[in-house]
Formats: sequence, structure tokens, C-alpha cells
Amino acid sequence: MIIFIVGPTSTGKSEVAFKLAQRLGAEIVSCDSMLVYKEPNIITAKPPPFMLETIRHHFVSIISVEEVYNVFTYFSSATKVIKELFLQKIPVIVCGGSGLYAKAILDGIFTFPGRNEELRERLRKEAEEKGKEALYRKLKAVDPITAEKVSCNDLKRIIRALEVYYLTGVPLSGKKKTSKGLWGSLPIKIVGLTLSREALYDKINKRVEMMFQKGVVEEVKKLLNLKLSVTAREIIGIKEIARILKGEISLEEGKEMVKKRTRNFAKRQFTWFRQDKRIMWEDVSGRSIENVVEKIVNVCMRQ
Repeated sequence: MIIFIVGPTSTGKSEVAFKLAQRLGAEIVSCDSMLVYKEPNIITAKPPPFMLETIRHHFVSIISVEEVYNVFTYFSSATKVIKELFLQKIPVIVCGGSGLYAKAILDGIFTFPGRNEELRERLRKEAEEKGKEALYRKLKAVDPITAEKVSCNDLKRIIRALEVYYLTGVPLSGKKKTSKGLWGSLPIKIVGLTLSREALYDKINKRVEMMFQKGVVEEVKKLLNLKLSVTAREIIGIKEIARILKGEISLEEGKEMVKKRTRNFAKRQFTWFRQDKRIMWEDVSGRSIENVVEKIVNVCMRQ
């Protein structure tokens, strides 16, 4: 059995996945793009040590923040782990709120060529000299399907799509089925956890307050002494706390900025997952973790 537990941040996914794994004798495959990093614990809301020691968690604390980690690396590793556990008849709980990571496991991913800075710079200069529309027309000529999905003003995505075409000879839209996901080949159920907006935002605000009480400012101060990778720099809160440390904003201003950014992130997560009609949604408002787990077990076993 493979059960995905997805949804916005602060809905209690980690706690539900932990109890569910205990109930089923499962292992947990983290689907969170920031839990892969070893050094941060507070700012990434990493599960506490007793959870990590009690139930085996894959893809938690596996690399340094100085290393780049992306969905392509995750896809090949995560699908391999899930397949191996399935063959060993070990139940799997895939837990996390990184929608792109979950979609990669479920539906596959196409193999991107690496970045080519020389080519990108040439395309940027062309856009400066001839306008974004000139590059957009080129994209429409070589990859009309992608062009339909990209705004003519979205220079970043236009350049990336042209980069893929020029480096591989295959349009971006034509590479989308080169790596297949697990949906349809393994028995998978997807459960989404949700709360009312008011309850969710309240939990987010309280979580951020708790992070600061636990010493997140000092944690970030240590992180900033390292050479953070491009992906690690995207951890929510690092930019805001860096400004606190520089004296650019007050502690309270920083807190409010982190709360707002996290709330916006949760909204984007909810929008992303709502588009997937395979997800069975569970409103966890006012319910105990045990009650939610019981419902998930009953639903997944019955179907």
C-alpha cells in the first residue's frame, strides 16, 4: 500500500503520517523540498528526533545546504525507494507539501538538459536588442504547445523553453513523457489534509511564533555563515531573518513578514493540490490525529 499525505503547510501532515506509519508498519518518504537539508531544523519545521528515530524517514537530512537539490534528483531517487519498499511488501507513506515533487512521483518528469549560461546570456541580449516578442515568436515557431502556456512577457520561461530546444533538438512539450511516474503502475491513494482558511492561518502564525521562541534567528545566523546553494536560499524565512540580523528591520517586522510569506505559500499549495482530482480531502478541523488516521485507514482499505 502506498498512501500520499499532501496539503498546505501547518495542516499536521507530519503528525498524521507518523501515526499512520505506526499503525500500518510503514516507512515514510518525505516529499518536502526543504527537509532534505541537514543543518536547518527549526526553520524547516523538521519532524522531532523521536519521530525520525521511531519511524524510518527517507529524504530527510540527506545533504548540506551548500549543495543544490532539485525535483529531478528527487524523482529518480524517490521512485526507486518506493518501488523497492513495495517489492518488500513494506507500506509507504509519502508525506509533504511540495506539489512539484509529489506530481513528479505520480506522473513522471521529463529529463531537463543542464543550464547553459552562454546560451542564456545570448538569448537575454537578443531580448534586450529585439524585444521579448522576438524570442516569443521563435518559441512559437519551434514549440507552439509550450508557447500557448507561456506569457509573451515571461522572459525567464521563454528562455528556458528555447534553451531546452536548442540543447536537445526536442521541444519542451515533446519531452514530457520521457520518465513515467508511479500512478497506474502501483496501488496509490492520495489524501489531502485541509483546514478552514482562518484556522490554517492561525496555525501558521502560531508556528512562526514558536520558531522564533525556539531560536530560529540563531539558526539562520549559523546558516548564513555557510555558502547556501540556490535551492537552500529559497527556504522560507531565511531572507527575512537575514534582514533582522543586518538591522534593516525589527524582530517584530521580520516575524510578520515570515508569517505573511508562509500564508501566501500555503495558499499556493492549496491551489496546486486542488487541481488534482485524484486527491481525497480530509478536513482536520477540530479532529484528533487518531481520528484522522482511522478515517484514512478505513477509506484507503475500502477502496
